[in-house]
Amino acid sequence: MGSAPASTSPSPAKATIPMIDLSAFLSAEDSTAEQRLQAAQALVSACREIGFVYIANHGVPQAEVERAFALSKAFYDLPAEQKMKAPHPPGWSVHRGYSWPGLEKVSSALSGVDDEGLVASLREVQDYKVDGTADEIQKESYEIGSESNPGQPNVWLPDEILPGWRESMTAFYWTCFHAGKRILRALALGIGLDEDALLKFHSGHYNQLRLLHYPPIPAGAIEDGKFARMPAHTDWSTVTFLFQDDCGGLQVEDPKRMGQFIDVEPIPGTVVMNVGDLLMRWSNDYLRSTMHRVRLPPLQDRFSGDEKMTRARYSIPYFLTTDPDLLIECLRVDEHHPPKYEPITQRDYAAMRARVQY
Repeated sequence: MGSAPASTSPSPAKATIPMIDLSAFLSAEDSTAEQRLQAAQALVSACREIGFVYIANHGVPQAEVERAFALSKAFYDLPAEQKMKAPHPPGWSVHRGYSWPGLEKVSSALSGVDDEGLVASLREVQDYKVDGTADEIQKESYEIGSESNPGQPNVWLPDEILPGWRESMTAFYWTCFHAGKRILRALALGIGLDEDALLKFHSGHYNQLRLLHYPPIPAGAIEDGKFARMPAHTDWSTVTFLFQDDCGGLQVEDPKRMGQFIDVEPIPGTVVMNVGDLLMRWSNDYLRSTMHRVRLPPLQDRFSGDEKMTRARYSIPYFLTTDPDLLIECLRVDEHHPPKYEPITQRDYAAMRARVQY
């Protein structure tokens, strides 16, 4: 008599990225309190379950998004010596200007580690360069902030090299913050707080606009399995929202199947928003900060020619964070949910994270 087959539990269904419509937060006059609450609760539910959402009617005009991408491409098309007219300052304390391939290291595993040997070993890892002489990761970026942030002075490209760069990127920075204010209000309302409970910690002067470029990579590099565009990591901020081009590559770890990732396909007219580590800590782990990565495009998605290459990828993330010296204490604390974290300022939290990255 044979033994009964072992019972197996069905695999959990693959997670999906929800779509949230925030039109109710574009104009208070055109929406009811009930509509705002419903949208806010849907946003918070998604942020609890997976930590990533698509947002429609986010408030950033599509024409401004397209202009930002066009200017970003124009910048990265410049010769290296012209891009280096706005170099990222040495070290980790100032995060502005142009970061060339190889400068930045993205690592969640060593964030906050005090072991100088481990930090030094991480700094020795090189990025993939377009000539194929190094390994592992390849990207370049340009960081922009408020002109009223004395601790993070902007490093601007001379106007004669790319006319309109400074003016346009400054305007886009503030357009993104105005959209971010709506998101912060929705998050606060959705977790049962006053709408301004999170926003009052954000003046807008300490956010960061990042322009990212992932250059083409030879097909052989992909086939060897040696290179990635950005490894799995979490963001440090309150929230991030991301504008993608049509290349794709963003993936989010599936919270139902740890270690497996799902694609976040570009959807025109939307922005992708995710919870950052600071907000997860601030919410006492009520909201989820999720690991995500950028992968190379599929093998068939290449340029044709004598040497097959991947497509270049452009993206624009905007990181919203609190003013640096305001004390962040756990929200949603009661006798059944004691605080999991000590109070901390954003300044101390960012220093703990940034020293590993540069």
